[in-house]
Amino acid sequence: MSNDNTAARSFTKVLEILEEHDFDEHRIVSILQAVQAEYRYLPQEVLTFVATSLKVSPARLYGVATFYSHFSLEPKGKHIIKMCDGTACHVRGSKAVIDAVREKLGLSETKITTNDLMFTFETVACLGACGLAPVMVIDEEVHGMMTPEEAIKLIDAIMESENA
Repeated sequence: MSNDNTAARSFTKVLEILEEHDFDEHRIVSILQAVQAEYRYLPQEVLTFVATSLKVSPARLYGVATFYSHFSLEPKGKHIIKMCDGTACHVRGSKAVIDAVREKLGLSETKITTNDLMFTFETVACLGACGLAPVMVIDEEVHGMMTPEEAIKLIDAIMESENA
């Protein structure tokens, strides 16, 4: 029964988002951004509900959601870690940092989110801070000249604060 209440609350929030955007199909990207901010990804059942509410095909909504790389159809962690592996970062040792973080969190190239949904670790082509290479961004905070040891310290600090 509590699952039904959770689902009802979830769709209530989605309805609020749709109302804020006047159920306007021309605001699909903004609507999806708001939904993703609420859920940290775009759940299939919510996409179907949004498509029906906007009177657009689910395929159109799915097309928008998959076209833009910042949308995710898979659950993401509470803490998003992005590691640059572009040329400058790669030359300055990003691979060692990537390997250390993946080992610490039990992740791989294909498994990017921890089972507890605490962390998502993504590698990106460029973060636009080549002078600080190698660069890692954790929850929008930039960390330059990253080493494997420093990356692990940052993750440990997050884990400690979450367990406090």
